[in-house]
Amino acid sequence: MNDWPEGWSGGNRGNEYGRGSANAQPESARVMRQVRRGPQAPPYGAGVPPQPTYTGGQGYDEGQNGYGQGGYDNNGYDGYNTGQVYGGGGPGGPEGPDGGRGPRRAPNWRRRIKWTAITVVTVLVATTIGTYFWADSKLNRDVDLSKVIDRPAGGDGTNYLIVGSDSREGLTAAEKKKLHTGSAAGKRTDSMMILHVGDNGDTLISLPRDSNVTIPSYVGSTSGKTYPNTGRQTKLNAAYAEDGPTLLVRTVEYNMGLHIDHYVEIGFNGFADIVDAVGGVTLTIDKGFKDSYSGANFKAGKQTLNGEEALAFVRTRHAFAASDLQRTKNQQKFLSALAHQVATPGTLLNPFKLYPTLGAGLDSLSVDKDMSLWDLASMFWAMKGVSGGDGTSMNMPISGSTGGNLLWDKAKVKTLVNELNNDQKVTVSGN
Repeated sequence: MNDWPEGWSGGNRGNEYGRGSANAQPESARVMRQVRRGPQAPPYGAGVPPQPTYTGGQGYDEGQNGYGQGGYDNNGYDGYNTGQVYGGGGPGGPEGPDGGRGPRRAPNWRRRIKWTAITVVTVLVATTIGTYFWADSKLNRDVDLSKVIDRPAGGDGTNYLIVGSDSREGLTAAEKKKLHTGSAAGKRTDSMMILHVGDNGDTLISLPRDSNVTIPSYVGSTSGKTYPNTGRQTKLNAAYAEDGPTLLVRTVEYNMGLHIDHYVEIGFNGFADIVDAVGGVTLTIDKGFKDSYSGANFKAGKQTLNGEEALAFVRTRHAFAASDLQRTKNQQKFLSALAHQVATPGTLLNPFKLYPTLGAGLDSLSVDKDMSLWDLASMFWAMKGVSGGDGTSMNMPISGSTGGNLLWDKAKVKTLVNELNNDQKVTVSGN
């Protein structure tokens, strides 16, 4: 008896296999024979029903359609016959659905996050500690305030004496020409400021270099000899030129009655290097000015100053009618802008800016022997706070002049010092 329905015998089978079958097995079972996976088809009885064998050149094995002659079931075509159509043992291949490795475990994200956080914190701590010791080793602690005699009692808060020196030490002839420093020997002070850091607001006070002061008795910083007070009066910057930082501190303390806790000094070249390292400082100049002595040549408006321009800006005094008083205001303005620029995320979070800036600053600073990096950071943030309006900036109160020297207003200075010593909000105004 013919197993096939009418119309499915003989040569008709090869051309019309897609029309269905009366066989007990579904058509899909026969079709699946063409896409078996694995090196060999599973044996009959192992999940795939037996397939009929066709002969006469018209069946699937040797049909006219070529399935047996280089077709899908030809043993010479290993790809389809072995089940490695897409290469290797894929899912359902001889090694099972997962290649014999078993199901893949889901990633433990909580564990990964934990160890990532630990790694990041460890790196940050190590970097911070390394940076601290690197910076601490570069700080020049060469000013000994223990040599200062007859000092006033300390008050609340911390007082820093910040000095800009015109020392040409280390500058080449070309650098002196470029920075318009001249070639004068020795060291003088182009700027002096007192920064009070306290709980009731920080105060920045500029001391004009032409301030009239009395040189008190002091012990020579190198000779160790005691020099008595003869009542000699001179400009404040002459005290520095005479015996350096210790006599300057002694003179400020004697004439003001204010205890100085820390001393910070920076020279010409170091100042310019810091500005260049931070990428320049942006500020607004209210009125343009020129000065052949400092090399200044500025137009009014907002602009970014490089190191050379910044040095000219803070040194200029001959271009102003108020001379040194206007210069101290410009110095305060620029230092506040510099502190603000250094404290921006673009500098603090960029190691290619942060480390050159720190290096340039620390290399050029001279501080007292008791100065710590914490003290230096406190001073810096206070400067930034003053620039942001969180503190007060002012000139020393002036009552007049004598012989070209500026006279301090003694009554106002006394009130100012009393407020600083008691860490009170400053009510005194300067010039």
